[in-house]
Amino acid sequence: MMIAFLLATATAPAAPARVVTAVDAEHAFARDAKRIGQWSAFRKWADRDAVMFTPQAVWASTFLKTLKDPPNAITWRPARSFVSCDGRTAVNTGPWFKQDDKLGGFFTTVWQRTPRGWRWVYDGGGEYPEGTSTPGMKVEVKRANCARKAPGAPISAPPPLTNREARQTPEDSGRGQSADRSVGWDWKVEKDGSRKLRVFQWNGRSYAQVLSDEIPAPRTK
Repeated sequence: MMIAFLLATATAPAAPARVVTAVDAEHAFARDAKRIGQWSAFRKWADRDAVMFTPQAVWASTFLKTLKDPPNAITWRPARSFVSCDGRTAVNTGPWFKQDDKLGGFFTTVWQRTPRGWRWVYDGGGEYPEGTSTPGMKVEVKRANCARKAPGAPISAPPPLTNREARQTPEDSGRGQSADRSVGWDWKVEKDGSRKLRVFQWNGRSYAQVLSDEIPAPRTK
């Protein structure tokens, strides 16, 4: 009886790791890309209003809807995580690797904890600057200050465009913040496909810019 129990235990599949933090969610997301397929994993973990870039901004739900999974998924892992005071919002960034395990570049994912669990609302990235070394395996987690309550919006809303400006200025931008206002981000895509992302975090005295992604326009062939 004991032998049968030990054999059954040895052959039983490992229980899925518990997803508590946004770092856990990122690891689970990456594992699912290998387990169920790359784009299937993106669909599984995406929020209803998630945004991606091709290089212009697209709704993930529309872009991913008909994509077929490649035979082999890319891999990625978080290196840094900027977390809100309440722990319900985080911005992860780190390296991603091609199917041949060569460094492909970096990714940045904005996560929010919803009634359905962790879901990503922003997914982007680009190439590492020439000469950048690949981050180590340890994840650096930086949490917003909780000793003093964040006083207001991390990023002020831009003034509304006039009708004429809206017609003449092909803007594509967005912003968001955590429920407790201790983390905020904004992004903008230019007409040529270049993109900027800024992330701000409350440090107890001010909103410090903790991340700045600047992705150049795609190379023309």
